[in-house]
Amino acid sequence: MSTPKKLIATAALALPLALLLAGCAGTGTDAAAGGSAEDEVVRIGVVGAGDPYWETYKEAAAEEGIEVELVDFSEYTQPNPALSADELDLNQFQHIIYLATYNVQSDDDLQPIGATAIYPLGLYSTQYASVDDIPEGSTVAVPNDESNQARGLLVLQSAGLIELAEGGSVFSTVADVLPESKVKVQALDAAFTATSLPDVAAAIINNDFVEDAGLSFDDAIATDDPSDPSAFPYINIFAAKAEDADNPTYLKLVEIYQNTQDVLDGVVEASGGTAVLVKTPVDELLTSLTDVEDDIRANS
Repeated sequence: MSTPKKLIATAALALPLALLLAGCAGTGTDAAAGGSAEDEVVRIGVVGAGDPYWETYKEAAAEEGIEVELVDFSEYTQPNPALSADELDLNQFQHIIYLATYNVQSDDDLQPIGATAIYPLGLYSTQYASVDDIPEGSTVAVPNDESNQARGLLVLQSAGLIELAEGGSVFSTVADVLPESKVKVQALDAAFTATSLPDVAAAIINNDFVEDAGLSFDDAIATDDPSDPSAFPYINIFAAKAEDADNPTYLKLVEIYQNTQDVLDGVVEASGGTAVLVKTPVDELLTSLTDVEDDIRANS
């Protein structure tokens, strides 16, 4: 979710349904049905299609005979329902925890078909230069979607700004912030935590919205550690419908993303050098997804 501009995975108002439907003329299922890749337009939903590496990616795919159409979304809540409704063939904007949360809540079975990167989640402030400068009793904003909210709260706890009930987990919410915490926490839509900065002491901002807010990734005053093994469920992924998980064209598109150096360089550049690129095997992604889904059900 994004992350990175991605996540985990991802601006303005939602695209009108008519615009989405207008992109439905070509369908990525032709190859599975025996058509050739050259006959297809594969629609990929993203958050942040303006990143230059996406144009590089489209060109690399075209060289392999696959035409890619990017469908840009402004909110993380949109690409998964669009994929389920056949308005997209793939999406690439989210991490495993975000997808697991969506699948459980929507009784869906979207699946990861390839890994992209892990992006650290950062805390930003326009008023204070360090975490230590943030006054006691001030307010800090976090994203309100469940997966990124929990991750943001863990960043705040590791920075010493809050204490979470039972030490915190990937299921923590603002309700778990203990009263003795140094700061108060307010949950906002992920697209708006950055714009809240004039009104709060600091905010957790998803990578997709950092530069849109006029910030750089170097401005973060605290982040989590994407190299920690506990960060595995925050690997960002390409997602497809379960029946398309073995579609050779879609798997080829993952391969193109993972193996085109100009694309990878662009991903790292767009993340301000923070992205940790990964090629995690799909079976490991699926195992993690299943584990997280089971944990979500057990904790609901």
